[in-house]
Amino acid sequence: MKKTFKLKLSVWQFLALGYFTVIMLGSVLLVLPFATKDGTSTGYLNALFVSASATCVTGLTPVDTGTHWSLFGQIVILLLIQTGGLGFMSFVSSLFLIFRHKMGLYERKALMSAAGSRKYEGLTPLLKRIFIGTAIFEVAGAALLSISFCRDYGGIGVYYALWHSVSAFCNAGFDLVGVGGTSLQAYATDPLVTLTLSGLIIMGGLGFCVWGDVIEAKCNPKKMQLNTKVVLFVSLLLTVISTALFLLFEWRNPSYRGYNFGQKLLCSFFNAVSPRTAGFFTTDPSTLSDSGYLLTLILMFIGGSSGSTAGGIKVGTFAVIIMGMIGVFRGHRDINMGKKRIEYSLLSQALAIFAACLMLIMIAALAICAIEPDKALFNEVLFECVSAMGTVGLSQGLTPRLTVASKIILILLMYAGRVGILTLALAVGEKRSASGVRKPVDSLLIG
Repeated sequence: MKKTFKLKLSVWQFLALGYFTVIMLGSVLLVLPFATKDGTSTGYLNALFVSASATCVTGLTPVDTGTHWSLFGQIVILLLIQTGGLGFMSFVSSLFLIFRHKMGLYERKALMSAAGSRKYEGLTPLLKRIFIGTAIFEVAGAALLSISFCRDYGGIGVYYALWHSVSAFCNAGFDLVGVGGTSLQAYATDPLVTLTLSGLIIMGGLGFCVWGDVIEAKCNPKKMQLNTKVVLFVSLLLTVISTALFLLFEWRNPSYRGYNFGQKLLCSFFNAVSPRTAGFFTTDPSTLSDSGYLLTLILMFIGGSSGSTAGGIKVGTFAVIIMGMIGVFRGHRDINMGKKRIEYSLLSQALAIFAACLMLIMIAALAICAIEPDKALFNEVLFECVSAMGTVGLSQGLTPRLTVASKIILILLMYAGRVGILTLALAVGEKRSASGVRKPVDSLLIG
C-alpha cells in the first residue's frame, strides 16, 4: 500500500509560516512596475522591506510611501497592514466560516493563539468582535480625519483619512501626507487629527480580547479578568507618566518652538502614545533630547497588549517582570497582583522574552554598526533596531541609507517582533521532548 507524505505543522509553525507567506506575496506585488507612480520596477529588496514592514505593522520604509507608490501599490500596502494588524489567522478563520467549513481544534488553537485568547469556544463571536469592532473604529476614525484632510487636500482627503485611520488602528505608522519623511508634523497642533489618531492607536494597542472583556463586564472593573485590568492600568500609567516626562524633557525642543502650553501638551501626549507602537510622529525624532530619546526607546521596547495590533515585549510581560522583581526583593513566595496570584513559570517566560528581545536588538545593532561604520551613528542604529523589533516604525532617517545586509537584519527584526519571540521559539523547538531524567541541583552566586 502506497504511503502518502503529510507535513504536519504545529500551531506556532503555522502562524510563523503564514506571516512569512503574506510577506513574500506582498513583495511580489510591490515589485511590479505599475505598483510605482513612475512605472519603473522597485528593487526587490526595497519591495521586500516594505512588504515586511507593512505585514509586521511597523512603518519603517526605504522609500516615501506617498510619492513612490501608485494607487495600486498603496492599496497593496494597506491590505498588508490590515492583514498584519488583525492577524493572519483572523482572515484564514473567516474564510472557514464563509465557505462553511467546520474548524477543528487545530484551527481554533491557532486563531486563539494569534488573538491572545485562552478560550477555545465561541470562535464565531470572537471573529465578529474583531471584524465589526475594527470596522467601527476605522470608519469612525476616517470620518473624523476627513474633516481636516478634505479641508487641506480636497476630495482625495477621504482616501487619505481612510488610509491613516487603518494605519493608526493597526499601529502601522505608514503615512501618505508626510513628504520627505516628515510624517504628521504639519498636524502637530491640530487636536482633531492628533487626538483621533491617538485614540485609534490606543484602541488597536489594547487588543481584541481586552475589548471583549470590557464589553462583557459592562465596564465594571470587578467583573473584568486580571489581564484586562493589568493592561488598562499599566497602559494608562505609562501614557500619563510619559506625557508628563515628554513635556518636561522636550519643553525647549526646536519642534515645540512657538507653541503655547496646550500645544506642547498635545505634542507630548502624542509622543507618549505613538511609540507604543504606531510610528507616526509630530515631533521629529532626530530632535529629541537625550532624555526624550531614551524614554522613546523604553516605550518602543514595552509596546502594547498581547493579542493586539501592537508589538514590543508587551504590557503584560512588563507588568509580570516588575511585580516579580518586587516579590523577590520583598522575599515573597508568590507573585501577587491585587487579589490574584500568578505562577512563577510565567515570570520565567516573561524574563526569557525580555532577555531574548534585548539580545536580538544588541546583536542587530552591533552588526549594523560593523556593516555601516561611515553611514550611521550608534544612537541612530539603536533607535532603528528597537523600532524594528518593537514593530513601531519611528525612524531618525537611517533606513533609506542602509545597505543590503543591514536592511535584511531589520527585516528579520520586524518579522521576529510581529510573530513574537515566544511563537518563534515554540515553532522551532515545540516538538522536542524533554528528558525524564533531572540533573542534580546546584547553585550560583548572583547579585
